[in-house]
Amino acid sequence: MAIVGAGPAGAALAYLLARRNIDVTLLERQTDFAREFRGEALQPSGVDAFAQMGLGPQLAALPQTRLSAVEFYRGATRLGRFEFASGFGDFGPHVVSQPAMLEMLVGEASHYSNFKLRRGVTVRDLVLDTGRVTGVVADSTSGPIEIRADLVIGADGRASVIRKRAGLHEERSPQAFDVVWGKVPLPDFMSDRSTARGYVGGSSGNSHLMLCFPSYDDRLQFAWMIEKGSFGELRQRGIEQWIEEMAAHVSSDLAAHLRANRDDVTHPFLLDVVCDRLTKWSAPGLLLLGDASHPMSPVGGQGINIALRDALVAANHLCSPLASGASAAELDAATARIEAERTPEVRAVQRMQQFGPRLLFSNTFRRIILSPPVLWLLRRAPISKMVGRTVRPFAHGVTLVRLAE
Repeated sequence: MAIVGAGPAGAALAYLLARRNIDVTLLERQTDFAREFRGEALQPSGVDAFAQMGLGPQLAALPQTRLSAVEFYRGATRLGRFEFASGFGDFGPHVVSQPAMLEMLVGEASHYSNFKLRRGVTVRDLVLDTGRVTGVVADSTSGPIEIRADLVIGADGRASVIRKRAGLHEERSPQAFDVVWGKVPLPDFMSDRSTARGYVGGSSGNSHLMLCFPSYDDRLQFAWMIEKGSFGELRQRGIEQWIEEMAAHVSSDLAAHLRANRDDVTHPFLLDVVCDRLTKWSAPGLLLLGDASHPMSPVGGQGINIALRDALVAANHLCSPLASGASAAELDAATARIEAERTPEVRAVQRMQQFGPRLLFSNTFRRIILSPPVLWLLRRAPISKMVGRTVRPFAHGVTLVRLAE
């Protein structure tokens, strides 16, 4: 078995296969997991996936913060507070260092002699034999290599090379927004490290949503949702201008903090938001998982969690045939069952992810939802109960996913 991409889906599946005595080679383009942007929101469904893998204590030992509530603002006006226990259950999202999480996963897998991790390997193409994928061609630190496998798993992210080389096609949902990510020092007024803030704003012709939350590294992570294509103009005007633009839509304490720390902002990362899903996740000898098969919108912090649940379901269907030396037809039947089981949840979550941004960036939202009378009502409404009904599927998933013994 060869897995391309040591992100959450690839690393988790490699661990699950390795502990069942299945030979697995995990290929990772980067030599250091910290070298590129990675989402770090782990929902209760993701925490549960680690518990099912028997890695709950190892996860708990990683650098992280645990969010208990989020306060909503319209500019300087506080609209209300949502307690995650109202919609998430016993706990809210964990902000976990994904590089540390991935190192933990491959470290646990390395306890098994049948696991091999090869870093610095960039897969360029698939090896085909009479229409069946039988391996990959890649560049490594020692030169070009070819790796053969009974089954290839593409878990190489939303810009998947495996996806392109296999010629698999997607259904794309147009997105109205992009996200600017960055970090500033954690302000004293958010020193409890468990409360996030959400700022909603809008004026004629544009809307904004900014989420900010304490990170595990004593910094404040911000995610600034802006209308798609609008960051380029701000970036050309310089960091002072886009910091000023953010500061114009938040409360005075955070605005002053952003302005005071404009020279201490982690280089912003612009996420070109896409949300799509392959019409078919597999081909003979090949299966795609995680963002390689269904890039998720950042709404609801679903990427890591859906990928981990993909890995659990994939292990359920693949361990037995791989361990028994099943035929090519039997392996292909297993990959089809994985797609059939995972597609309903992915489709449902992606559908839910579309609602909020479409509302936020609509003229109706600016004209009605942000009108003074509606904002007055929101300040007096039971926000936790209203939001709780909406976020529960994001927290716990839509379908039941259990790892087989």
